[in-house]
Amino acid sequence: MTKTLGVLLFDGFELLDVFGPLEMFSMLPDDFAIRLVSQQAPVVAANGGPRSMIDDHFADNRHYDILMVPGGMGTRREVGNDALLHWLATAAGRAEIVASVCTGSALLAKAGLLDGRKATTNKNAFDWVASQGPKVHWLRRARWVEDGKFITSSGVSAGTDMALALIARLCGIAQARQVARWAEYTWNEDGTDDPFALGSVD
Repeated sequence: MTKTLGVLLFDGFELLDVFGPLEMFSMLPDDFAIRLVSQQAPVVAANGGPRSMIDDHFADNRHYDILMVPGGMGTRREVGNDALLHWLATAAGRAEIVASVCTGSALLAKAGLLDGRKATTNKNAFDWVASQGPKVHWLRRARWVEDGKFITSSGVSAGTDMALALIARLCGIAQARQVARWAEYTWNEDGTDDPFALGSVD
């Protein structure tokens, strides 16, 4: 059965946070239907300028089996966006799986969704993200972290590893490895193997 993957976009999202994972999911079109979601805008500009056309808006009230939240400089603004945080809490409550890449975990934390859970984020913004969710058990050394239906990943490229871990969870490890081969991507299969932890700057 095809699962609908909704990806939240906001001005200043990080390109690879979104399109690295989506490249992996898009290789399995029978398993995943991808939708880009924003608050109101028909197009949303990424950090660096390129714009993406939106499929859905908050007012459409669509259900997403998987909800993914990217990071990027725009998260610094969106942690103060009550409408976005309310939508995020509602959409996450309906979703089977909720994922974040990089500083996207700050939005999940600010919405109260990660309280009492383990999570991680970009090492270069770790302290700022952690300040958005003081009740979260933040793990500094992790490529990605799974806690129930929530899966959070470290900085930027870690989202692609996390996406493959989700594909493994939903479709089997053999399928995830096949997707990585199709993409000619070297997948770090161990979420605890974090080569960037020691070089973090907080």
